[in-house]
Amino acid sequence: MSRTERLRAALADNILVLDGAMGTMIQEAKLEEEEYRGDRFKDWHILLRGMNDLLVLTQPKIILGIHLAYLEAGADILETNSFNATPSDLDRYELSDFAYEINYEAAKIARAAADEFTTDKKPRFVAGVLGPNQKTASVSVDVNDPGARAITFDQLVEDYGVALTGLIDGGADIILLETVFDTLNAKAAIFATKRHFDEHSMELPIMISGTITDQSGRTLSGQVTEAFYNSLRHANPLSIGLNCALGPDDLRQYVQELSRVSETPVSAHPNAGLPNEIGEYGMTPDEMAEHIEEWASSGFLNIVGGCCGSTPKHIEAIANSVADIAPREIPSVERTK
Repeated sequence: MSRTERLRAALADNILVLDGAMGTMIQEAKLEEEEYRGDRFKDWHILLRGMNDLLVLTQPKIILGIHLAYLEAGADILETNSFNATPSDLDRYELSDFAYEINYEAAKIARAAADEFTTDKKPRFVAGVLGPNQKTASVSVDVNDPGARAITFDQLVEDYGVALTGLIDGGADIILLETVFDTLNAKAAIFATKRHFDEHSMELPIMISGTITDQSGRTLSGQVTEAFYNSLRHANPLSIGLNCALGPDDLRQYVQELSRVSETPVSAHPNAGLPNEIGEYGMTPDEMAEHIEEWASSGFLNIVGGCCGSTPKHIEAIANSVADIAPREIPSVERTK
């Protein structure tokens, strides 16, 4: 049985658990500038502290340790440390030429961790993360020029193509489009992904996860949950879901709406509450798990994990809370004529 077949079989039988926040765990390591640089980039001409994706090259043992901690906590799916690793995102550090290598190593490290924990009864999977890109194809960057854009669709396609190739070559099982705030950016990522599949006569499952940016209930590019789903369902994703920006208390209504309309499995990985004045997330593992258990019992979930502020303790509590709850049944959605 292929890894994709094992993934689909596991998804049919259980609510699968995604890992938690990579950035939160890296922050807990309290790394300094020289540790971000490592030996390889010790003379780099730009400060690198905070460039978390680079750590797969300079501190791979730390990233591996984070992956292993989430697997120990019960995660079924690991996310690669590649959220900001497209060439255009790396450009602010003048690291664009390292995009392929960073994505490759991010997937390779996660693959090694997943393989170490995989058993016949509990396979573990690697989701190669394509982040939203800091540059948006839909929103103007000049208040005096509505048509001004920081990046074009074609540029995004090429950008995502580089990152995607690295993730696939490194051993990813899934391509995860995460924290989507601009659906046009996501369409570029989907186009790049499908093109790669066609050109290489292969295919991997695609997960899509959007972000409701605030209490308006919309993405940054203006879509409500149902519109977000309908504009991306053509990708035939393994799952579609929501993550980031909100805690589980505020995100619940939008996950419920997605569960109502989606003809695919639904995923969710909310923040551990909202950040306080110094950027810390205060929702405890037990509090977060209580919310998630209610979501699962209400039939909203097929995949669940944590985003900003979540730790292995949060993921362990979440995994325990959904262990005995059946996954959401895919509804038969009536077509509007």
